[in-house]
Amino acid sequence: MRIRGGIFWGIVLIVLAGLLLLKQMDILRGDVFGYFWALLVMFFGVWLILSYFSRGKPAAGEPASVPLQGAGSAKIDIDHGAGRLNIRAGAPADQLVSGTFAWGVDVSSRMSGDRLEVRLKHEPRFWNWTPGDSLDWDVLLNRDVPIILDIDSGASASIIDLSDLKVTELDLDTGASSTDITLPAAAGMTHAKIDTGVSAVKVRIPQGVAARIRAEGGIAAINVDRDRFPSQGNKVYESADYATAANKVDLRIEAGVGAVDIL
Repeated sequence: MRIRGGIFWGIVLIVLAGLLLLKQMDILRGDVFGYFWALLVMFFGVWLILSYFSRGKPAAGEPASVPLQGAGSAKIDIDHGAGRLNIRAGAPADQLVSGTFAWGVDVSSRMSGDRLEVRLKHEPRFWNWTPGDSLDWDVLLNRDVPIILDIDSGASASIIDLSDLKVTELDLDTGASSTDITLPAAAGMTHAKIDTGVSAVKVRIPQGVAARIRAEGGIAAINVDRDRFPSQGNKVYESADYATAANKVDLRIEAGVGAVDIL
């Protein structure tokens, strides 16, 4: 089943017009936009389900890469948007980033001292995205360079495997999405912040990595492996050996609606 983007936005406008009409006829009481946003979130959830079951042939990925240029460290900003995002180690030794990008990618980079700063930005095509379109990014990063990683994704399904990477800082911001992320196994100290909207997030902390976890948010269900990360009260969880561990993560979770599992 394939539904075009025009139908999606047409239905959104019809729903809004219908609510306004019911309000004018004094059938609907209360704030129209309160009803509208609730219906819109429900409809968008259905839209994502249709996207999964009507997934078609992936769009052709365009190769792109960023040379390492002898950098001693890196900062990478990834602005993905709607689609599927895979991130893992595997870039060649002389490259910071390599991979394939459906619908292309805008790349900008500059050196700041010995740090290479790179931004990968999705071309603005959200209005053309429909279920069945597969807007996949497959991103490989250099495993030998310390990295500050900033990921901003929208309506996406993401698998982010940082286990073999030296990510020292992570900022992940997701919208209506499904995300499976594995944190670094041997990066020393990693500071991580995950901010989610209407989403399902699974955070995997490798064995041998200690963690301090602080959870904040709305009505999301946040489930933590309390055998590994005992509760300290006030939604704080911490490994017994956190203070002395060679590899550890300071993780802050800000969750809106959905579920977050920390394993």
